[in-house]
Amino acid sequence: MPPLVSIIMPCYNAERYIAQSIESVLAQTYTNWELLITDDCSTDNSVKIVQQYCQQDDRINLLVPDEHHGIAVTRNLSLSRSKGRFVAFLDNDDIWASDKLEKQINYMLKNEVGFSYASYELIDSNGVPINKTIKTQGIIDYKRYLKNTIIGCGTVVLDKKIVGHISMPNNDTSDDMASWLNILRKGYKAYPLDDILLKYRITGNSASSNKFNAARDVWKVYRECENLNLIQSSYNFVCYAFNAVKKRVF
Repeated sequence: MPPLVSIIMPCYNAERYIAQSIESVLAQTYTNWELLITDDCSTDNSVKIVQQYCQQDDRINLLVPDEHHGIAVTRNLSLSRSKGRFVAFLDNDDIWASDKLEKQINYMLKNEVGFSYASYELIDSNGVPINKTIKTQGIIDYKRYLKNTIIGCGTVVLDKKIVGHISMPNNDTSDDMASWLNILRKGYKAYPLDDILLKYRITGNSASSNKFNAARDVWKVYRECENLNLIQSSYNFVCYAFNAVKKRVF
């Protein structure tokens, strides 16, 4: 039996897209997975949609807390229930390639890698490609990632047997960045798969769609999570800003 993969999916007012995201998990050629969805007090039909999938496939599990917590806590609630050796992340409006897990798990097992990421394609709110691909940038270590937040959350797979316990710091637009830094700071590296394994949806509701808030929270990670001084933070922020523009434009 191949190792179990725990897929972490936060959910908030995603009735328009979440079925497509879940269907992309159901279509995986790698079948030993559990999909852990935690809803963050959605006010639309998201919960009803997920409940229908739970009835169809017992690998899908839904948690509905009584209070709104934000995306970081929501992800952690799923992580606390995870049983898999491997952990993967998928947002409620993004779409995986059908061979995503198979390619990454095989690569990680073969090369004894604890952290992998992949290239991804941008799509608009209707799922139409906008002719932009975010390509991997080789092996990423701690210092390099401070300057270039190239790692797409929905492309990440982690091996808990190698990197240990996983939790997301409470930073609601950069919790993934802070999490990867926590792992990379320990000396682990993120290894790339050049394949395009994710379709990342650009919507007005995306946490990262507000560039000012995203930049503010990156600065917060530098200062409050990584405890960088003002000079170090400023230097890395300039590099981050340059690479963020380059990532979207070129």
